[in-house]
Amino acid sequence: MENFNFLINGRLVAGAKTMPVVNPATEEVLVQCPRASEEQLNEAVAAAKAAFPAWAATPIEERRKLIVRMAETIEKNCADLARILTQEQGKPLADATAETMGMAGFFRYFASLDLPLRVIEDSKGRKVEAYRRPLGVIGAIIPWNFPLMILSFKLPPALLAGNTLVVKPAPTTPLASLKFAELVADILPKGVLNFIADANDLGDALTHHPDVRKISFTGSTATGKKVMASAAETLKRITLELGGNDAGVVLDDAKPKAVAKGIFEGAFQNSGQVCLAIKRLYVHESIYDEMCHELVQLAEAAVVDDGLKQGTQLGPLQNKMQYEKVKGFLDDARKNGKVVAGGEVMDRPGYFIRPTIVRDISEGSRLVDEEQFGPVLPVLKYSDTDEAIKRANNTTYGLGASVWSSNLERAHDVASRLEAGTVWINKHLDMAPHIPFGGAKNSGLGTEFAEEGLNEFTQLQVINMAR
Repeated sequence: MENFNFLINGRLVAGAKTMPVVNPATEEVLVQCPRASEEQLNEAVAAAKAAFPAWAATPIEERRKLIVRMAETIEKNCADLARILTQEQGKPLADATAETMGMAGFFRYFASLDLPLRVIEDSKGRKVEAYRRPLGVIGAIIPWNFPLMILSFKLPPALLAGNTLVVKPAPTTPLASLKFAELVADILPKGVLNFIADANDLGDALTHHPDVRKISFTGSTATGKKVMASAAETLKRITLELGGNDAGVVLDDAKPKAVAKGIFEGAFQNSGQVCLAIKRLYVHESIYDEMCHELVQLAEAAVVDDGLKQGTQLGPLQNKMQYEKVKGFLDDARKNGKVVAGGEVMDRPGYFIRPTIVRDISEGSRLVDEEQFGPVLPVLKYSDTDEAIKRANNTTYGLGASVWSSNLERAHDVASRLEAGTVWINKHLDMAPHIPFGGAKNSGLGTEFAEEGLNEFTQLQVINMAR
């Protein structure tokens, strides 16, 4: 592969050290990626701080045009970005291509928004105006499951609002992000956008940094709590999109054959490495056997292979640590439930696990109570709808959920009682840039996407004038 560099203060620079990036489909080293020192992190923050006043003063129309140019650049280089993404992340090339184009779509969407002056009152005695001002330097921390897509949740709204950025991708998937940075390096004024990469050793330095005014983090709940604690010292703004243990609830009037494909895709997209994936499926006892049968058929038919091979539906787990973690969930599944599809690692190089369906399992097992973040779905039986809702809500997480039914009114009633930031009906993982997204309980703080997500990168300023 080509060489990769950081983007710091408008220049492409080598890292202080290097670190290997592994192809999860082969377990072979793709490339030695640059690894930043704390000094380089500080350089990136200093560059972003120095660039902030001029960027904040740049008219929003000009910022908007530059974000659109970035979207055009992504689209022109989609094939290269997608191929790098597949090699470092593992997902099928078709999915990597869709992610890359989706990234461009988010850039274009945020470029279409505005931050208008809002007049709260205009009376004889006073005039009150509300403005949305930029915050300053934003630290964006990106996970390894959707490196480009999640970058697009943070970067374009932050830039449109007039902030500058320091971006830190995950150490196992830094390459597509660094390639993107190289492609757009000449579009923005120097210092406005900076990219570094680390070996999971600079997160604390970034979140503690006194010149960083906000951290936008996507990742595990455990790490999110550390980010929140670290940011508290300087009262940084934070947006946290964290883990989930999403429940799918299949009502007794659902048709298993009709809903099985949607449920399977909602659980196993990206080999289950989706914060919002279905992690637990509650099925009414009257259709339980039929539902399990339909899911088994889909699991057994799924094509699991190297993402670069045509026809691959599911790739490997992204990294060895997650692979070993999911293997532990398989052990738990065999101990506490009945594995009816998959259940074994594949005898080949790479971090491959076939999609696994586990029935006759209940709460109290790790697979049900924790977030597996892999291709293993527990299917639980229930007899009463109120019972299913209570069990679905009995978790510290609250990211997403879904209800599956032939009766939309009934499904809507159940959906309104589920404790989650997003609840779908007869679908799962339907997301779009204009639909707000955020978690309840331990699944996060703040909102991404839409105007609400843009506002999270601003400070509300009220000007109250006497007349």
